[in-house]
Amino acid sequence: MNEKLTKKQKQIIDYISTFTKEHNYSPSYREIMSGLGLSSVSAVAEHVENLVEKGALKKTPGAARSLEVVDMSHQETVDLFNSALASSDSEEEIKTLLKAAKILGLNLE
Repeated sequence: MNEKLTKKQKQIIDYISTFTKEHNYSPSYREIMSGLGLSSVSAVAEHVENLVEKGALKKTPGAARSLEVVDMSHQETVDLFNSALASSDSEEEIKTLLKAAKILGLNLE
């Protein structure tokens, strides 16, 4: 994921994750709309499509309740990047590592 999530997108991800843990299936667009107080199902659909494009959600086309939150933490990769950055003494290498981390959407903080 190259882009950060908006506040509303984060809320949708959190809602889907919590709902799925509680019910063992993902919420419908209408349930997301009601649960978050959104104005329309089409607003939910637009947010979901954007989240799929960003790689934060997966869904099966044509299947109901198929939303799946993608684990974006990549902690092992973040640890590897941080270790490489800490041991590097080359400015060029540091720039390359930071650029690669940004492309991968890693939060190295």
